[in-house]
Parts: sequence; structure tokens; C-alpha cells
Amino acid sequence: MAKIRAYKMDGLGNDFVIIDRRKNSTNLTKEKIIKLGSRTNIGFDQIIFIEKEEKNCFPIIIFNSDGGEVSACGNGSRCVAYLLGKDLNTKEVKLKTNNRILNAKIIDDLKVELEIGKPLLSYEEIPLSAAINPANITIEINNKKFTSGFCVNVGNPHIIFFVKNCFEYDLKTLGPKIENHKLFPEKTNVTFAQIVDENNIKVNVWERGAGLTKACGTAACATAVAALKNKFINDEVDIKFKEGSLNIRIDKTDNIFMTGPVSKIKKIDLEI
Repeated sequence: MAKIRAYKMDGLGNDFVIIDRRKNSTNLTKEKIIKLGSRTNIGFDQIIFIEKEEKNCFPIIIFNSDGGEVSACGNGSRCVAYLLGKDLNTKEVKLKTNNRILNAKIIDDLKVELEIGKPLLSYEEIPLSAAINPANITIEINNKKFTSGFCVNVGNPHIIFFVKNCFEYDLKTLGPKIENHKLFPEKTNVTFAQIVDENNIKVNVWERGAGLTKACGTAACATAVAALKNKFINDEVDIKFKEGSLNIRIDKTDNIFMTGPVSKIKKIDLEI
């Protein structure tokens, strides 16, 4: 069985395996990704491949721990940017997902800002399977209605519910049912959010294809967009996870900027 060098990093406990394919091609089957992603093995929320540079931009390919490919991973992108920044001795890195260009800046040791871009707010772009108002969604799960859900795409689809206590809700039960609801043809990430004040929001997140997660960068961005559109906050907010916060700022053109910590880079060997 062959061994390859990889890297393990996390952002607020949201953890990743990163494989650098700029020089050597390494392919993993869906079954291998699932096996490596198991918490009884290496364990990760996402595995990310860095591809060869194209026009000063580094394409990345992202898979969830269930083996499914996804278009966005905010914390993972910040970790990749930090890794590339250290390798290339630069403070600025441009990444390319399959639907966005992400501009990253290393602004301090182990601290990275990522420009996510603009949110998509129409039902077609999110996408939803019905032509309904994405800013006021009602979903019935286990004979209980969850109202005033806000749907948005920030590179991947999200639904956010603002509640009094976000940890009163059992996302291990509710998360997969909402994720796989018929309203979401590409499934969805699920966040229960609690407004602390106009500068702070607590969140409890179920990540599409990864499950209950310690943190989720795109969920933080989506929650900030939903809170701003609902006039709960101004243009900047700290989104609080169990192991720390991400600062989300939305400028006058609707561009989203996410700033937060990344872990140190840990080199690992993967058996493939």
C-alpha cells in the first residue's frame, strides 16, 4: 500500500486533510475518501485537493467526508490559503472553486481573511425546487413546523432559522431531515442561529455531507447575510462557534469577507 504526504489543518475545530497535487497527481476513490474520513481513521470534515496554478490562481477540489464533491468550504479555503502562503512566501493567495474565485489574505500569524463574494438570493440560484420566497421558508419535520427560514447560496446552499436558543434543537435528528428535504434539490446546510446582540450571533450547524460540525465558514457567512437582510445586525458581526468566532463583514456591494484563525500545519502520511 502506497503512502503519500498530506496536511491536516482546522479552523475552529472544523478539520481538513489537504493534498497538494501541484506536482504529483493523486486520485482517491469515493470509497477511499469515506474510509479516510471516518473518525476511526484519519478523520476529517472535508478533504481538499490543490491543483496546478492557472493564471496566478490555484484551483481546489473539495469532497465531504461522505465522498460527495462540493463547491465551497470557507474554513478549508482559509487553511489552504495559509498553507500556500507559507509555501510561496506571500500574504495574498487566489483560489478557484468550481463556481467562485476566492481572494485570501494572511493578515496575522495563523489568521486569514477570505473574500467569499456575493450571496445568491433567488430561488433558482440557491436552488430551491419551488418558486417560493427564499427569505421566508416553512418546513415541517416530524409534524412540527419550522418557520421563517432564510435560504441563501454563498458558494453552497444554506437555510438559517433564527431561534431563542440554538442549542435546544437536536441537529443530529433534525439536520439530516432538513438537509435532504424535497425543497432542496442539491441538499442544504442547516443552521439554527441565536442573536446575542447586534455584534454577536451563536450558531448550531449541520453541514451537508459532513454532519454536526464544530464550525462552518460558509454557514457563518450565510447566517450574517440572513441577519443583515432581516436587519438584526449592521454590516459586521462575530459568529460564535464552540471553539471561537469568525468575523463576517459585508460591504456596500454585498461582498462577504470572513476572517478567523487557522491551526498550525501538521504533516501526515496517508496510506492509499
